[in-house]
Amino acid sequence: MRSPNGSAHAAVGAPRPPWYARLILALQRRKYGTELESARLWARLPRAFLMLTLLYRSLDRRASPLEQGLRALVQVRISQINWCAFCVDLNGAAALERAVAPVKLAALPDYARSRLYSDREKAALAYAEAVTDSTRRVDEPLRQALRSHFGEQEIVELTALIAFQNMSSKFNAALGVPSQGFCALPSPAPDTERR
Repeated sequence: MRSPNGSAHAAVGAPRPPWYARLILALQRRKYGTELESARLWARLPRAFLMLTLLYRSLDRRASPLEQGLRALVQVRISQINWCAFCVDLNGAAALERAVAPVKLAALPDYARSRLYSDREKAALAYAEAVTDSTRRVDEPLRQALRSHFGEQEIVELTALIAFQNMSSKFNAALGVPSQGFCALPSPAPDTERR
């Protein structure tokens, strides 16, 4: 899937995406100054690309009961666990835009022992890790901890966001989509001791 220049974009001779996929790519050029490498791959499956974009927009909306910074932290942590350099980069940049302190973002692999994170953030991140790591499961004590900080609607939305980010980061990691340099912070390796 990689081109001679190292990018993961669509191969030469790939069919031109339909108008709606080209529109999504144009909006990305406007927002980021370039097309996202991941989007170029998804554009090869245009209907899935459209639905994926709509799904993400429905989860990452201003009216979400989950704070923007919390959503970004959850997405970065899942991306770290799934070894997705592209996702850590893009979601890290989103976290910084959403006023997550750089020191807090850098400490994310050790959030459970850090005083930088609220109990609510720690509960969400522990839940995200348990859902992401296939050797673990969400047990009743974890559900109870989550319920002490989140309402039912928030838990459903958090779970949907976790599921989306797992799909996205696994797709990108498997295809070797590289970081595009959006986040100035280094991408820390996942903390494998907790996994």
